[in-house]
Amino acid sequence: MNDRTRRFEAAALPHLPAAYNLARWLLRDDRQAEDAVQEAYLRAFRFYDDLRGDAARPWLLGIVRNACYDWMRQHRHLADQVEFDELRDSGDVATVFGDPALAWERQARGQRVDAAIEALAPPFREVIVLRELEELSYEDIARVAGIPIGTVMSRLSRARALLRTALQAEVPHPPKQGRRDASR
Repeated sequence: MNDRTRRFEAAALPHLPAAYNLARWLLRDDRQAEDAVQEAYLRAFRFYDDLRGDAARPWLLGIVRNACYDWMRQHRHLADQVEFDELRDSGDVATVFGDPALAWERQARGQRVDAAIEALAPPFREVIVLRELEELSYEDIARVAGIPIGTVMSRLSRARALLRTALQAEVPHPPKQGRRDASR
């Protein structure tokens, strides 16, 4: 292994979980995310000499983002299909959390949030994932997405508003006082 390969591995491999997380949220499929990350890491290795400074994470996530968008453009007709994952979608949550009611509530809440994030358009989804899940700064998100920082802030604001609206719409509202049941 040569010195360039060792430097690349030291700079890029610590960010593999973040790269996969971003790809998974953008592509909404585990296998496609793995393929996109692999393609992105190959691209990153090829162009590693273009990296300036120590900001490998935003540089690498930008390459992952571009690989995901390339895949979405090439496979537009498959963009809304989500494959059933038996472990993810039907795990025994009672054994994981102890109290089955509490486990069900946690799982249901997590699924609602995940579904709300997945329903966002990719530009909104990516800023939410990069900020809230990967905890990148606005500056780093701007670098990853290749957009001005003001656009990052407006997309993030809009994405949060869309999530808030989607999640509030799912909360059951108690019946209003003073209304009679028409079935009586």
